[in-house]
Amino acid sequence: MAITQRPRFDSVDALRGITVAAMLLVNNPGDWTHIYAPLRHAAWDGCTPTDLIFPFFLFVVGVSITLAQDALTDRAIVLRALRIVGLGLVLHAFAYLILDQPMYRIPGVLQRIGLCFGAAALLARHTRPLTQWGIIGAILLGYWAWMGWGEPYAIDGRPDPEGVASTFPAIATTLLGVRAAEWLRRGTLWPLGVAGVVLLLAGEAWAQAFPFNKTLWTSSYVLWTGGWAMLALAVVDEAIDKQRWPAIGRRMGRNAIAIYAGAWLMSVLFDAWRWHEPLYKALLWLPSPEAASLAYAALFTLAWWIVAVWLDRRAIYVRI
Repeated sequence: MAITQRPRFDSVDALRGITVAAMLLVNNPGDWTHIYAPLRHAAWDGCTPTDLIFPFFLFVVGVSITLAQDALTDRAIVLRALRIVGLGLVLHAFAYLILDQPMYRIPGVLQRIGLCFGAAALLARHTRPLTQWGIIGAILLGYWAWMGWGEPYAIDGRPDPEGVASTFPAIATTLLGVRAAEWLRRGTLWPLGVAGVVLLLAGEAWAQAFPFNKTLWTSSYVLWTGGWAMLALAVVDEAIDKQRWPAIGRRMGRNAIAIYAGAWLMSVLFDAWRWHEPLYKALLWLPSPEAASLAYAALFTLAWWIVAVWLDRRAIYVRI
């Protein structure tokens, strides 16, 4: 989530944009019953490539907080967090009304992004780096202890994937991005690589007692996904900012929230107008239903990639 114009790293915009594109790809298949395994979330415990996407986005939110910290005030942080949460609530209200859903769902992706941004940005402004590491550790250990009281690690038997409880470890994911950006800003990438490997090993070890679980956003899941995010940031910064490779994804990354919200509305309208199924069926000439489902998702994502390019060429950046 871009917060200010300067300083700007093309690698951060690119990683954000690639993450948003991956969100659109996995959230908009032609048919939910025909999806290739890597494009599915783990049914419960475990971590597929799809389960990396949301943590990557929150990690980049944390990176952006540090890069824009000098331009942030407490008031600006709170207002931006409220706007993001409000946008999520409006999108859910739109779906509730137009699709005639039986209930209005308050938690959601944008709601979690807003809360994590607000909490992490305020902590970044008012606490020292060592304190932030301590907060990350306290959240993860405290969450492990609390969840261990349940059977099996459930809240009221029906945990919400974007519920309040699991937002706390999601804040820890965002704080990992806050800390990673300090190394990025200094131009020293080796700490990112070392930290990434350490987090992966720690996450794998912790998963033996507290398994990876996206729905619950378990502590081991925070470390595992944070490790991959740090390695990804180091790779894209080396490739794009230092070696000057093309910044694929940069244009989508500069309008990330707007693209996500627009795609979400488009998906709802396709369902309401009953366009989704005919468009998917038009692709069933492909070798398998899974291939057709993926082709639909890819075309959907490509359409919004084109929108992002059009906006960027005209220097139109929608700020939430």
